[in-house]
Amino acid sequence: MASAARPRLLVVLSSQTTIPATGASTGWYLPELVHPYNALAPHVDITIASPKGGKAPVDPYSVEATKDDAACAQFIKEQEALWTNTAKLESFIGRANEFDGIFFVGGHGPMFDLATDKTSHALIREFYESSKLVSAVCHGPAALVNVTLSDGTYLVAGQTVTGLSNAEEDALQATAIMPFLLETELRNHGASYVKADGLFGVKVVRSGKEGNLVTGQNPPSAGVIGGEILKALITV
Repeated sequence: MASAARPRLLVVLSSQTTIPATGASTGWYLPELVHPYNALAPHVDITIASPKGGKAPVDPYSVEATKDDAACAQFIKEQEALWTNTAKLESFIGRANEFDGIFFVGGHGPMFDLATDKTSHALIREFYESSKLVSAVCHGPAALVNVTLSDGTYLVAGQTVTGLSNAEEDALQATAIMPFLLETELRNHGASYVKADGLFGVKVVRSGKEGNLVTGQNPPSAGVIGGEILKALITV
């Protein structure tokens, strides 16, 4: 643990504002921050970062889609400072010892920026090889899929992981406008990909060489991944 008291978690949001193929607004997905944050904040010190720093764009669709979710509605009204004043991701290179873990929020944004962000990849490698928790939900594992470790192997190779399924991407009618399919690419890089039995079923898995890799499949999984991250922070 980085601290004898409360664990410290670095939460990463996408800085991507649009989907290149359509020009539509995108970003990070509201409930995938809200529900883990609410589960973790009473017990964990949270720092929020993004590749560009400053305002990290929330996907407007996610705001509309969760307008009847009381927690999301309250969060969007009361916690704006959390995503409008994010720290720049590169400022955390070499500082893994200050934290107990890192968590990547999903949304389509990570498919376009974090998936290929070399700073993010270096940070993930630093955390993972320092036996810190690495976690992500929905499209968040896009940040992990291309990460290589110091020995040249993919971080996800040989690990049981999840993330948004190809069938779920189809259901969102987004397959044609994505740069790659997350499930396919995780498999291509050697992961043992698992998913819930039905579309948008809850699935959270823990793996990693030291049990320090936690992934969630989709937006509904955001409702439980916070608890799993908390358990992992206590035990990693």
